[in-house]
Amino acid sequence: MNTRAEALADRLERGANALAAFARELTTAEWKAQVPKDGRMVGVVIHHVASVYPTEIHLAQVLASGKPVTGVTMTDIHDANGAHARDNADVTKEEALRLLERNAEAAAAVIRGLSDEQLDCAAPVSLYEDAPLTTQFMLEDHAVRHSYHHLQLLRLALGFRAP
Repeated sequence: MNTRAEALADRLERGANALAAFARELTTAEWKAQVPKDGRMVGVVIHHVASVYPTEIHLAQVLASGKPVTGVTMTDIHDANGAHARDNADVTKEEALRLLERNAEAAAAVIRGLSDEQLDCAAPVSLYEDAPLTTQFMLEDHAVRHSYHHLQLLRLALGFRAP
């Protein structure tokens, strides 16, 4: 077992579990509330986190193989997020929670399979102006961080104090 990969996977799972626990407690009105400045509904944001784990993990796997990440820009991400919001406006809490659990579990399994050499592998990433980034950085800045980031924003949007 790789202790670094295990620690990353554990952090991803803790974040996903915290987001799921938060989601389970939301009322219907809170689930459908619009997030200020973001514009998406709370439930759509939770579904978004769940739905992008496979893409985030795929990009990390590209880096882990020593290849650059090309053709991905912030414009692409904003466009994809907008399309996701339109396509999933009626997502239910149950659907989002199932997807969050399934995709977080799959993401953690992939992370656990990475070696230190793969975590340290660096290549240019178009999302970061072709800066050479490591697989570990890509995981920490995207898949691992994603649930924590949105959980805090959602808590603030709904007027909840941090735990």
